[in-house]
Amino acid sequence: MLTSLHIENIAVIERAEVEPQAGLNVLTGETGAGKSMVIDAINAVLGERISRDVVRTGSSEAKVTALFSSISPRTCAALEELGYPPDEDGMLLIQRTISAEGKGSCRINGQPATVAVLRSVGRLLVNIHGQHENQALLAPEKHVDYLERLCGLLPLHEEFSAAYRDYTALRRQLEQTVMDDGEKARRLDILRFQIEEIEAASLRPGEEEELKNQRELYRNAEKIAVSLAAAKELLSGGEEGGGAIPLLSQASGELRDAGRYVEELAGLSGRVESLLYELEECGSDLRDFLSHLEFEPGELERVEERLAEIHRLTAKYGPDESAVLDYMERARQELESIEMSDELAARLEADCERARDVTMQAAQRLSDARKSAAADFARRVGEELSFLDMPGVRLEVLVEPVELYAGGIDRIEFQIAANPGEPPKPIAKIASGGELSRIMLAIKSVMADADDIDTLIFDEIDTGISGRAAQKVGYKLRQIGKGRQVICVTHLAQIAAQAHYHFLIAKTVRDSRTYTQVLPLDQAGREKELARIIGGEPTPAAMEAAREMLARTENG
Repeated sequence: MLTSLHIENIAVIERAEVEPQAGLNVLTGETGAGKSMVIDAINAVLGERISRDVVRTGSSEAKVTALFSSISPRTCAALEELGYPPDEDGMLLIQRTISAEGKGSCRINGQPATVAVLRSVGRLLVNIHGQHENQALLAPEKHVDYLERLCGLLPLHEEFSAAYRDYTALRRQLEQTVMDDGEKARRLDILRFQIEEIEAASLRPGEEEELKNQRELYRNAEKIAVSLAAAKELLSGGEEGGGAIPLLSQASGELRDAGRYVEELAGLSGRVESLLYELEECGSDLRDFLSHLEFEPGELERVEERLAEIHRLTAKYGPDESAVLDYMERARQELESIEMSDELAARLEADCERARDVTMQAAQRLSDARKSAAADFARRVGEELSFLDMPGVRLEVLVEPVELYAGGIDRIEFQIAANPGEPPKPIAKIASGGELSRIMLAIKSVMADADDIDTLIFDEIDTGISGRAAQKVGYKLRQIGKGRQVICVTHLAQIAAQAHYHFLIAKTVRDSRTYTQVLPLDQAGREKELARIIGGEPTPAAMEAAREMLARTENG
């Protein structure tokens, strides 16, 4: 449960510390004192969306820190899977910072976390009920969640969902396989043409690069021949003699003769002789290259045509020869698949039929469980509504058969009959704001034992109610708080009087700035705050009424 909440620079709250306990904790205060800001701070630290405008004017950032303890084993296991287990003392510290520029950071037990992870962790720890959740009662698609969570149907739902996913995957595969005859014939013609076109080209990986080199050679053959002839003459000599090889041969002979008399020159003679052999090999290679440099005039045209053919194929099927050949292989596989599609379709159709049978069986089990649970759910919620001063209101769970879809084979909708003898109608057409609050509280009361979340927060639960109904709502919140933690923002004395712990949201103005504090109240403080809620001023009569309300709670 939430052990400590530290708030800095959230709207009118410069700094506040709240330490709620197990049981019913209520927050009261004047309108505009900042009660909603406390709930906003809790939402923020749980990863919910929050605007940067919440940062207190003049501050660079807002910070909220929440410490949780006594976390249930099931929640601990879920936190472990997310990678954020409680520490060795079973504590979990969550921090969120929101900057005035809109940036921020999140940490869980000191480890960085994304807002999405923070939201997942937060929803394991706290269940916040506010006006937006009342509106969820108006959406029939949400009703199945309440029914399944309360009655333990989630494993059955997951079993059905897994079967449905397998079935829809097979159905999509079957739809992709099955073509009409005209489409099949067109596709076969295209694939056969493409395969024949690529096969006829006899492509070879790397061929285009080789052809480009040949084209470059053929285009510049005359310049190359002139340069090579000059190089040959410089190496081997011309009609007038000269040339590096003859001259080096003479030098080698002279050094060899001198080496007979000077021993040190023998090594130098050998080095020059090695150079002579290397030059002679170069000359031989040069003569060979010159002999092959000549080519038929039509060779260049042939190379250009081949390059054009390769370019045409790579423009259609891939960036190079390997990609074109890969495309041809895929086309062959597709051709074979289409040619065998009738056989494949028959296998898939049989698989699909078996998968549908499995899915329908799982859907039927889920539907039967829903129908069985619906009556018990309606009965238990009806008992809670009767206690909450709505004895004439009857909740019914409509389970209507529909075609198979991702949610099963039935549609779930909560309906209410506002008065005895009237047929039930959709909640959206019947319930007022106050009725919605009490219906949701009744559902929460029924779900309390099935829900593994230790901290429940109710914001504006008192909308549209007063008098005896408000007293019943307060008693019910106190009852839910037994064995768990309930935090409630309220404007009604009947609810505040039922609290185990009472916090006052107090606003003051200093130096033209607004400051909000969260103050735990003792018995005298509670009496004074209840008197303010009852009569606006703590008059003797209002104080006496407050004491009487508190006494009834203690003796109740």
